[in-house]
Amino acid sequence: MKKKKSISHLPPIKKLNLTRRHFVKATSALAGAGFLSSYGLPIYAASNVDEMMKMYAGANIDWQSQKGSSIVLSGLEHPWMSSIEPLLPHFKKLTGIDVQVQKQSESEYVAEVPVKLGAGNPTPDVYMVWSYGQAANAGWLESLDQHFDNKDLFDKDWYDLNDIFSSARSFPIWNDGESYVMSITAEAQTMFANQNMLDSVGEGVPATFDQLLSTGKKLKSGDVAGVAMRSKADGTAGSWPGGGFVFSNGGVIIQDGKCMLDSPEAIEAIHYYGTILKEAGPLGVGNYHWYECLNDYMQEVCAIGMDSSNFATDIENPEKSNAAGHTTYGAMVSGPGKKAKPNMWHWMAGINSKSQQKAAAFLFLTWANSKPTCLMSSALGLATTRTSAWESDGFKSAFGQQAATAALTNLQNADGKIMKDCWFHPQSGEILTPFGIAINEVVTGTKSAEKAMTEATAKINKAIGA
Repeated sequence: MKKKKSISHLPPIKKLNLTRRHFVKATSALAGAGFLSSYGLPIYAASNVDEMMKMYAGANIDWQSQKGSSIVLSGLEHPWMSSIEPLLPHFKKLTGIDVQVQKQSESEYVAEVPVKLGAGNPTPDVYMVWSYGQAANAGWLESLDQHFDNKDLFDKDWYDLNDIFSSARSFPIWNDGESYVMSITAEAQTMFANQNMLDSVGEGVPATFDQLLSTGKKLKSGDVAGVAMRSKADGTAGSWPGGGFVFSNGGVIIQDGKCMLDSPEAIEAIHYYGTILKEAGPLGVGNYHWYECLNDYMQEVCAIGMDSSNFATDIENPEKSNAAGHTTYGAMVSGPGKKAKPNMWHWMAGINSKSQQKAAAFLFLTWANSKPTCLMSSALGLATTRTSAWESDGFKSAFGQQAATAALTNLQNADGKIMKDCWFHPQSGEILTPFGIAINEVVTGTKSAEKAMTEATAKINKAIGA
């Protein structure tokens, strides 16, 4: 293993190389012409594009160095892809680089892209990374550190890494000290509750497992579920919110390379998770993934959810959601006498190590994660990794001020290390799948929490050689 090195590309705090007058002029022009429409795909007037281009001119980057190149961007159906796609014509205007988009459902993406990468295919050039541990250990990712040091491709002062959340800066650093990805979104496990329904039963926003259970039972009726959370029997469903329950009850999933889901803290947390959904959840909750949870909430057939903070963009869109305008966002609930530690996530994007267009791919990543691009994508409701974007009026309008505050609170309360110990594990799939199946067994009443977690722990430890 390589010796861990210092991160030389972290710059001192510096402001974007634009005057305040120019920055305001540019963003106002874009917003005034509908460029920063919250819900639709905007049409870009040439004058507004010119103003936007000036925002990139302050960078000491040769944006045209890879002119004429073509790269393939691969990702899943996701808010990041939805917000970046409409901006791609302007990336081409800035760089002369053409971007071909390949987009799939999450299940298709995680099944097919590893096959391409494992076969040594040079495309996609840039891709959303779903399992950092798998991709890094398989050698599918190009180290970005050498590109950070290339003055033609990267301007440390202009890019301003200190504007990026600390968790998003630390996320990409692999155990060899190298950065193989860039964080592209920020989300944390967050409660969303229908305030009208809470008022109807005289209850406030729950703060503990016990309160969530009691309030959820009061809210449940023949037509409305009290609480909906993921519990489908796979590794991408209940494992993420269930992990947050474990963390918020003083437990961990992986510690010192060993699965700890059979600890009293983890067993109790999943017992609560199962009990809440059995007594306050919707019919058929054992088949629920994040989509079903969000859809039920937006259709007002569910009163409370506990999932990604990024749901706020859809929840507050009146064209999609009946709950728009009367949702309260809150902190993660916690176990008895315990501190809330919600699960969290930064989606990441990296460069295919076999790509033949690595310089062009890096320019794309730099552009996509820069201050001006994040400012514009955040106005479409994307929860980027930049403080400046979260503080912008465009983001607050699309995402909602209260939702943004709750999300930031949960991000600050999250423990990135205990999350990474599991989700960044080289064998994360062999950990999360048994965990997700065990959660489903508890929710559906097939097994007790103690039996399900004990059996899952034994299976996981055997698989990872612990």
